[in-house]
Amino acid sequence: MRAEPDGPEDRLQRFATIWSRALFPMTSTSLTRPELAERLLPLARRLSQALHARVHHAAEAKAIGADLIAAHCTDPDALSATLDCVDAYLVLYCGDPDAPADVQEAHRSRCARLQHAMAAGFAQALRERTLAEQEAISAAALKAQGAVAQALHESDARFRAVFEGAAIGIGIADLDGNVLQVNTALVRMFGGSEQMVRGRNVMEWTHPEDAPQTWKLYEELVQGDREHFHLEKAFYRPDGTVLWTNLSMSLLRDADGRPRYQLALMEDTTERRLLNLRLRYEATHDALTGLPNRTLFFERLEKALNAGEGQRFGLCYLDLDGFKTINDSLGHAAGDRLLVEVADRLQSCATAPGEMVARLGGDEFVALTTGPDTQREVDELADRIMNALVTPVSVDGRELLVRGSIGVVEGPSGERGPADVLRSADITMYRAKSAGGNRYELADPEADARAITRHGLTTALPAALDRNEFFIEYQPLVHLGDGSVSGAEALVRWLHPQHGVLGPDRFIPLAEHTGLIVPLGRWVLDQSVRQARAWQREHGPAGPLRVNVNLSPCQLTHPGLVSDTVEILERVGLEPDALCLEVTESALIGADDDLLKPLRRLAEMGVDIALDDFGTGYSNLANLRRLPVSILKLDRSFTQGMQQYPADPVDLKIVEGIVSLAHSLDLTVTVEGVETGAQAEQLRILGCDTAQGWYYARPGPPERLHELALVDATG
Repeated sequence: MRAEPDGPEDRLQRFATIWSRALFPMTSTSLTRPELAERLLPLARRLSQALHARVHHAAEAKAIGADLIAAHCTDPDALSATLDCVDAYLVLYCGDPDAPADVQEAHRSRCARLQHAMAAGFAQALRERTLAEQEAISAAALKAQGAVAQALHESDARFRAVFEGAAIGIGIADLDGNVLQVNTALVRMFGGSEQMVRGRNVMEWTHPEDAPQTWKLYEELVQGDREHFHLEKAFYRPDGTVLWTNLSMSLLRDADGRPRYQLALMEDTTERRLLNLRLRYEATHDALTGLPNRTLFFERLEKALNAGEGQRFGLCYLDLDGFKTINDSLGHAAGDRLLVEVADRLQSCATAPGEMVARLGGDEFVALTTGPDTQREVDELADRIMNALVTPVSVDGRELLVRGSIGVVEGPSGERGPADVLRSADITMYRAKSAGGNRYELADPEADARAITRHGLTTALPAALDRNEFFIEYQPLVHLGDGSVSGAEALVRWLHPQHGVLGPDRFIPLAEHTGLIVPLGRWVLDQSVRQARAWQREHGPAGPLRVNVNLSPCQLTHPGLVSDTVEILERVGLEPDALCLEVTESALIGADDDLLKPLRRLAEMGVDIALDDFGTGYSNLANLRRLPVSILKLDRSFTQGMQQYPADPVDLKIVEGIVSLAHSLDLTVTVEGVETGAQAEQLRILGCDTAQGWYYARPGPPERLHELALVDATG
């Protein structure tokens, strides 16, 4: 086995040597092969520096490509040999073999981009040299035709030297298009003999991919209305392959200014075009599945959305359900094989004209259909995708069930942009996933608006707390026995700059999802305790006796719950028995001792714990014995059955049983949602202790609560 070079400089020298060996047969220079290697060493060092640069500098790689022309490496095959050498050996000898896989992958990607820039620099320098040669050839040709007989021989010799020695293809034809002369480079480009090229007519060299203006420009040239033109043109070789060129056509005139000949200069761009196509494919297709990637999908989507009147589009946004579990349990290699199989199945679902499938990344795929009747076609496409995922996928001997959630968006072209369409599809897909997954949902503008609003509220929450946009309203707790105000529940509100006052149902779930509920809950507790202490100082016995503050499930598990509560009570100077913390029944279903421990510590201090929304969590009533609660708050659903007369006897029996059970456990009972006097009287008869609801007062500022307490005290 051949030993690798030891140091970076040795590896760089080795790379330059390999490069020189590949390039030497194609150079027109007097340098020896070792001298050429020394000439290439600075270029190799610059390539290595560009490979490791923090930012890709295309200009540097272009300059390296141009320097090859300066080194007389003008043969088109020299570019192909250089790109092959850089592709095969640059990362091997100039990269870091011990680097992580992602760094090596980045080097390979940078290498491909360097090749593209080098090819562009090579082509630009060759084109500049070509134009210079063209000027020399044109001048020589004109001079050869207009000079006197004595100078004609010398001028023709110079012209012939330039004509035959040029690195680009050169051909001369008469004004009828008959090819009169061609040089060796042009014959080599066409891959045939000189006789196969010379004698043909220019009009025979049409190609299906000729630009629309090609032959119009040619007619103007031979008629004398144009001196020259330049464009990209394809030719068929005798063997049927395609030759791509940068073609420059010029008109040659005689001494009297009359058009006589046409001169063609051709630069072979076939290799560079193939490289550009390869780089374009890599830039627009997913490396794992081979599907179009996000870049190409957005190009197609934008084209579909700008298709014009009468055209529509349909989009299916697919996200696999539970894919993370497969990655975590079976590994990323298994997950990749699953994605490849899913991609193949999706590809088979979108084969009609105007349909495509792309991978956006991860386990997210999109399918697009276009045309005048996508309202029906997109539903059929979604059905085909769901059916394609029914059959399990075999990975490493395991049969994996594949489920997916799809958001479907359909509509006319010209009304929305790509970002809006994809956002709607994404929102709809998550709506399908929230509904249980393994299904597709159709986009709903109202649902989109709600989701966008939720997102806006979520992002605005942290700043809202800093800007003091939250405030608290208080709803009285009334003793059913004598009608006195025994306390108040603190209810947080958000004064949003655009949406106005928002109730807790609009933002508390968002705060829980983002974790902001902990600082927000601490602020509510602090403000409520301060208010309770202010009531005591200002109004004495006439003020509310207790303030109730809600705790979210996230706050229950926060390690600072007890310490924060104690710190606030001591700092404000409020006794623990003036505070009641409300916890929903659903948050305590199946709670273990670790979760209950903070509540027990608070209860031992004298803080009351209320079990809120009781009757909705399907908990075992026997669990009440182990919970550190002193108050049951019956859900408002129990009072709804009492709005009619006579009241629902089943609801009455349930409430009566709960009250009896609670009192036997030394628990007091509070009822929510009382809206009529009849309800209040019925609840009093059933033995409930306290109640709250709009019958007594809606939530409001703390001052109004004291006014209600005074009315009850004097009434």
